[in-house]
Amino acid sequence: MTVALTSLRRRLFRAPVVLYHWGFSRLLGHRFVLLIHVGRHPDWLRNIEARPGEEVVIGRDHFVATHRILDLDEAAHVVARYEQRNRFIAPIVRLGLTWLLGTRYNGSDSDRRKLVTRLPLIAFRPQS
Repeated sequence: MTVALTSLRRRLFRAPVVLYHWGFSRLLGHRFVLLIHVGRHPDWLRNIEARPGEEVVIGRDHFVATHRILDLDEAAHVVARYEQRNRFIAPIVRLGLTWLLGTRYNGSDSDRRKLVTRLPLIAFRPQS
């Protein structure tokens, strides 16, 4: 059962990548980002820190990017604003964050702090 569940999760998380590669990125809108980076290990954060110049695809937009890691206060503020703007999907987002964190996420200030401490938020913008 655990193997089947792990396989299903892997397929679900890979689905957006498949849609991007098939040319259907517009179906995902601006909620999903495809990050193309150079590196042999799966740790994408270390890869972009070691070799900047990653490519970012958001919807129909595709650009070479620069990035910065948001500090904890800014990251918590970004998460709070995202939750406010997307109230209707908040239960789905909270369920996903609960799964990622391994502990219940209810959208409180303390939960946001835990989230951004464990999962860094990265800002991307087109390289000038």
